[in-house]
Amino acid sequence: MKAVPDNAALLQAAEQVAKTLRANGGMLATAESCTGGWIAKACTDLAGSSEWFESAAVTYSNRSKQALLGVTTATLEKHGAVSRECALEMVAGVLTRFEASV
Repeated sequence: MKAVPDNAALLQAAEQVAKTLRANGGMLATAESCTGGWIAKACTDLAGSSEWFESAAVTYSNRSKQALLGVTTATLEKHGAVSRECALEMVAGVLTRFEASV
């Protein structure tokens, strides 16, 4: 089991992502569940984040994953909400709903 990062480590990771996105003109959108918006908060804590951070969807319940991100009932029933398959559908959903490249 991987260790959960602390706030400092997450902020450091966000700074690296910001640097890369600024260099490449990318925009980030996040689709979060168990993290409860923690990643988006780390990103928006950085000054100038509106240059590279578009939006976030915090979809903790299965219902919100389906309604806001288009995760299918079949995926949730077969693989569960905490699965690679669900995460991939969340990513696809957030990228089709927001103007982001990452």
